[in-house]
Amino acid sequence: MRAFLGLGSNLADRVGYLRMGVAALEDLVAVSPVYETAPVGGPDDQGPYLNVVAELDTRSSPRELLARCARIEKAAGRVRSVRFGPRTLDVDVLLVGDLRVQDEDLVVPHPRMWERRFVLAPLHDLAPELVPEGLLARAGGEVTRLGTLELS
Repeated sequence: MRAFLGLGSNLADRVGYLRMGVAALEDLVAVSPVYETAPVGGPDDQGPYLNVVAELDTRSSPRELLARCARIEKAAGRVRSVRFGPRTLDVDVLLVGDLRVQDEDLVVPHPRMWERRFVLAPLHDLAPELVPEGLLARAGGEVTRLGTLELS
């Protein structure tokens, strides 16, 4: 099944954390270019994020992908202390095929992805057919495309 995860980092070695997160995805098909973005919400004093979207070909359920995301974040030393605060690595389940999930701790498709340019721009790079016409232009936030994430 085709699935997409969003990865972001705004602490320390941002590129290194993204590389680590992507390397942990054994069912990886493709990775979007890297985008730099201003933080959305959270404390005013945090630095900019680097963001990518990863495409997977997986048999994992949305719940299994969420557990995998949590393990990857933990391996990166992620500490959840402030909502929308700075983080070494954030890994979110965006889409899992055509599946819909509406649980307290998991909503698929991701509930805010359609409003955020830092998700839609890299998703559009990988799967333009999944981003409705005109939605990217209307999404909030500014993004700067930096190039590809070198994985080796």
